[in-house]
Amino acid sequence: MKVRVVIKGKVHDVRYRPFLLGIAESLEIERFFADNVYVDGKQAVEVLVEDEDEKVKAFVEFVKKKKPENAEVENIDVEEYDGYVMKTESYYRYLTAMQLAKIATYGGKMLQKQDETIRVIREESENIRKELGAKIDSVGKKVEAVGEKVDLLRYDLREYMETHLKKIYAEIAEIKNALKKAGIM
Repeated sequence: MKVRVVIKGKVHDVRYRPFLLGIAESLEIERFFADNVYVDGKQAVEVLVEDEDEKVKAFVEFVKKKKPENAEVENIDVEEYDGYVMKTESYYRYLTAMQLAKIATYGGKMLQKQDETIRVIREESENIRKELGAKIDSVGKKVEAVGEKVDLLRYDLREYMETHLKKIYAEIAEIKNALKKAGIM
């Protein structure tokens, strides 16, 4: 028995074909093929199945009851089919090659996005460095100005201290002389 099953709805990019392949494998279906297609502008999965009547009927019943987690099935059409259907193990290799091609394509796009992200981060880092550099320069100039004021204060303080120490030493000398004259020292 050969059938063509068309599953319509949100059925692309939800791992529907691997899901269907798993069903075919579990039922040991000899010939199987599934492909993402568009029917009347809407997403669909076209499935071709060939094997003994009981296995094909079991496959169709299972597909009507189960679907991948993120799929949204609107309609399932089943009709007889008289064309060629590839062997299930050949379809497995075909699907693997298609998935690897998809990974390579998305991987390349992800690398481009990564490169763009790195470029933006570098630009922003450079802008931040420039801004911080300007702020650091400004703070450095303020620190220099404060340092100059401290130096001026030190000079003024040194002058003040020297003047007052000279007066204190002079007064001590006078006191010593007075004590010596009085015979206390």
